[in-house]
Amino acid sequence: MDSLTQATLGAAVGEVILGKRIGNKAAIVGAIIATIPDLDVLLMPFFNDFQNISIHRGYSHSILFSLIGAFLFAYILSKIKWTKEIRFRKLWRFSFLALFTHILLDAFTSYGTQLFLPITDWRVSFDSISIIDPVYTIPLLVGVLLSVFYFKKNDQKRGLPNNIGLVVSSLYLLFTLANKQNIEQVFQTQLEEQNISSFRLLTVPVAIGNTTWYGVAKDKTHLHIGKYSHLEKNKIEFHSFPINDQLLSGLDEKLIDRMKWFAQGFYTVAEKDGKIRIYNMQCDMQGVREFGGYKAPTAFYYEITPKENGEYDLTSGMHNATK
Repeated sequence: MDSLTQATLGAAVGEVILGKRIGNKAAIVGAIIATIPDLDVLLMPFFNDFQNISIHRGYSHSILFSLIGAFLFAYILSKIKWTKEIRFRKLWRFSFLALFTHILLDAFTSYGTQLFLPITDWRVSFDSISIIDPVYTIPLLVGVLLSVFYFKKNDQKRGLPNNIGLVVSSLYLLFTLANKQNIEQVFQTQLEEQNISSFRLLTVPVAIGNTTWYGVAKDKTHLHIGKYSHLEKNKIEFHSFPINDQLLSGLDEKLIDRMKWFAQGFYTVAEKDGKIRIYNMQCDMQGVREFGGYKAPTAFYYEITPKENGEYDLTSGMHNATK
């Protein structure tokens, strides 16, 4: 999720656990700790595009990091004037929940979160909420702000607005899971009506309020991409793209395996000016792009330029609406 949402969730967690002990500082510290996992992006300029595929939402988004990181932050807090009198166990719980709720929330998006590193690099993705969704964030933010600015530290009602915000946002998160099941049924029905066979289906929300979704149906040779809106109740128009696995033959196996892992099977390959483009629908579903006779399944792509010695250059690019 976006940084504002993650910081707000951390602030809400901080308010629940330490708000009545250290007042507004609890929300501030919770927000800071909750943003730590996303600092992995600061490492990305030091690595190439291939390495960055594994770095973002990697170890910093693992359960192990939350467990170990909680000890570090609890130790730091135990040395600070206004938290050193609080039991270490409570400081650890505060730090752990600020970190863990971050990575858990990220798992509800489609990008994928490597929760179980180093045991496995499986990318957990529930694909039920957009990376930015104010319907989730606003109740959380309003609740935190009311608790922090309207009530004093020792007020018995201080935590009420924050708790209500947490409950409302959590219920919305559960709603997105139920809504996803309904959306998948809509896509399955329309695929059958249009005689499109598939053995896997990916559905990804792309609008505020969980109202608009893309669906990607996969058969042995093609991906079929369509868009559905709850508001319009539209008949889904599917665009078909060949997977083109044969274009990957002869390329670096380690690179290709990682690209397929990143896309969780939902990718297509195209050739453009002697270069190989890989489109990843699992992590980037912005809609079909058409321009000048060229048709792409989504906006973002990785581009592989083979070299004579068997090596390659890997870069990334983005189509806008017209190119």
